[in-house]
This record gives sequence, C-alpha cells and structure tokens, in this order.
Amino acid sequence: MTKIPRRRFTARVLPVDVQDRVLLLRGFDPAKPDQPFWFTIGGALEGNETLREAAARELYEEVGIRAGIEEFAGPYAERMITFEWSEYVFTQDEAFFAIRVEGDAAAVSFDHMEQIEKDTTTGYRWWSVEELDSTEEVVHPEEVAMILRKVIAERAAG
Repeated sequence: MTKIPRRRFTARVLPVDVQDRVLLLRGFDPAKPDQPFWFTIGGALEGNETLREAAARELYEEVGIRAGIEEFAGPYAERMITFEWSEYVFTQDEAFFAIRVEGDAAAVSFDHMEQIEKDTTTGYRWWSVEELDSTEEVVHPEEVAMILRKVIAERAAG
C-alpha cells in the first residue's frame, strides 16, 4: 500500500516537574498496534500559529495543562525527521520547547484530545534522565534524555 505523504512543522513540548522529570505519552501507530512507544507532547502548527502558540495549544489538547506562550523556554533542539504513521508518511520539522509545571498545574487529562489521539494513546509517565538512559522501551525522540539534560542545566545555571 502506498502511503500518503504529509509535510508539516511541529512544536514538541517537554513538561518538566519539580523533580526534573519529563512527561511523556505512551501510544501506538494504528497500523502497528503491537509496537507501543513513548513520545513527546506536541503537534503541527495550525493556520498562522507560531511555534510557541502551537506548543501551548498542544499541551492543553493532549494533556490538559494550560500555559501562556511566555512560559515556554527553548527551543532546546530542532530537527527534521521522516516517519510513517497509519496511512501517512510524514516529513516534519520539530522544535522542542520546555515548560516547568508543578502541583495541580501538572495534573494530566486526556479530555481534550482528538478522537484518534484518544484511540492511540494508552498512558503517560513522568521520566527522569536516569530512567530514560536505562530503559529498553522505545522512546521518541531517542535524544529526549539529552534534551532534558539541557533543560535541567539551564535551570541550575539560573
């Protein structure tokens, strides 16, 4: 079967809690439901959105956390990737932003996800750098521990 090509620009979000752990979602490609993976929050820009506006919208839609665009730091990494998901092959530019969350502001809710996201997202977890370094589970991007280290180092530098 021929995949449908899609080109997009995305904002990825790394919510980081007071214990320096990053929030990742667990899900699967509907074409490969037996191959789950962990991934960062985020998605494509809509209309004339800026990357930070898309980051704020995606953070709310995917995990129910509200934040203003001024609260996002970064980008801490940028890359272009190509991957397959469902009937599509995506080529996407990604910019990774971080945001500090704590207390009730860190409560996760899937209530605002699109239906396809609800159908393919199976959970969430807060991960430390050490846990990311030692896991044998699939995590996208593979460099998320390195990006988290940059976020933590910037906070420590004040």
